[in-house]
Amino acid sequence: MSDDKRDELILVVGGTGTTGGRVAALLRERGGAVRVASRGGEPRFDWTDRTTWDGVLEGVTAVYVVPFDGRSLTRPFVERAVARRVARIVLLSGRGVDVPGYAGEASTAGPTHVDGEAAVRALGAGTTWTIVRPSWFAQNFSEGFFLDAVLAGELRLSAGDGAASFVDADDIAAVAVAALTEDGHDGRTYELSGPRALTIAQALAEISAAVGREIRYVPLSPGEFMAELRELGLSAAEAADFAESLSPLRRGLDSHVSDGVRRVLGREPRDFRDFVKSAAARGLWRTGP
Repeated sequence: MSDDKRDELILVVGGTGTTGGRVAALLRERGGAVRVASRGGEPRFDWTDRTTWDGVLEGVTAVYVVPFDGRSLTRPFVERAVARRVARIVLLSGRGVDVPGYAGEASTAGPTHVDGEAAVRALGAGTTWTIVRPSWFAQNFSEGFFLDAVLAGELRLSAGDGAASFVDADDIAAVAVAALTEDGHDGRTYELSGPRALTIAQALAEISAAVGREIRYVPLSPGEFMAELRELGLSAAEAADFAESLSPLRRGLDSHVSDGVRRVLGREPRDFRDFVKSAAARGLWRTGP
């Protein structure tokens, strides 16, 4: 971070999550002033309580926005940020926003990203923007949706045999921080992925080899998957939304490799195997004492 950027205050919305936490940590490592927006923070922030927005935006020069899935709140939030003289916005979006039918008809996250991107692109003069569209996070296996199943030794999903070019969340954060603190990223949309695509079975095979025990993938139909989610206590709407989130993977839409990491950071993205080695070394998949 250059000296002329050190007096800037950067707000990280979603700063306790997978990418937001890494963005905040990386900014701090570089000597930047960071405010993490959360319900337990000071000032308090709640996506669904607009009276909390002005407090976290006070004195902020740039914002990293992780949207609130299922609600079209990105637009009013970024418009409020502009009114508060925020100069730079970096939006976490998702793959396939510009591909009709990509997210599936029942997706709640899809419309959130579509409207959020449209809102950011419509920002007037005085506020610059960058959009980041990552593939599936590698960290879904170590700290996200799939962790409990990986620990149990069996991941049951309606993902078929589709492959994804899993991207490391550390790479996503590094790209976001570059867009927040460096020039040359204004008006850019960066598609991010890892360097190769793997099926769920292949990804689990790599984890299995690293931890020394078998972790099986059991493919389910969407109906079977939703039924199992309902048995775990999810509502019908939540189960349908989770199943729909797997639709692009199941339909083979997530296997392509994108060049965003290389364009921004000047290096190749981290390989899934390197992520696995690091996570295993840290004991993230340890099941015993």
